Amino acid sequence: MLKILDVDLTPNPQALKFILSEKLLNTETRSFNSAESAVHDPLAKLIFELEGVVSVFYMDKFITLEKQPSASWSKIQKPFTEIIESFDIANLPAEKYMDENKADETAILKKINEIIDLRIKPALAGDGGGLEVLGFTDNTLSIKYQGACGSCPSSIRGTLVAIENLLRREVNSNISVISG
Repeated sequence: MLKILDVDLTPNPQALKFILSEKLLNTETRSFNSAESAVHDPLAKLIFELEGVVSVFYMDKFITLEKQPSASWSKIQKPFTEIIESFDIANLPAEKYMDENKADETAILKKINEIIDLRIKPALAGDGGGLEVLGFTDNTLSIKYQGACGSCPSSIRGTLVAIENLLRREVNSNISVISG
């Protein structure tokens, strides 16, 4: 049975990271910014029924919830725990493996994705977030923050600059990174 083992604060004052007893996903991340975007995901759909929840992000063994500033965690956490403990993870949609798409990657994008997967995503996951690469054109990498990072003030400036500096050092000094 799925259980919440711990709750971590995130740099985003409106988001909490819930550490789970079992793995939900092996490779994917799933991010939902509205109930409408979650209609095909039974777990996220249930979570959005909780009053005050504005985003759901999950991967591996954690779920990050973001709430409205006016909502109270005390009114969200107990029903959320009940959802988690009664949810059968066998009902999650199957993961889509991305290996087929990676054949089309350029060498530079492959290197960027390796750095993001090995160094950036684990750091963001530690704070209850993640990122998705939207595209790479003319030395500009477009990313989308997920989970706690999606509306966190530090991701908008500090993290974006840190990612850009890392990629400039490791890949190409002319890379710029934008949040799309």
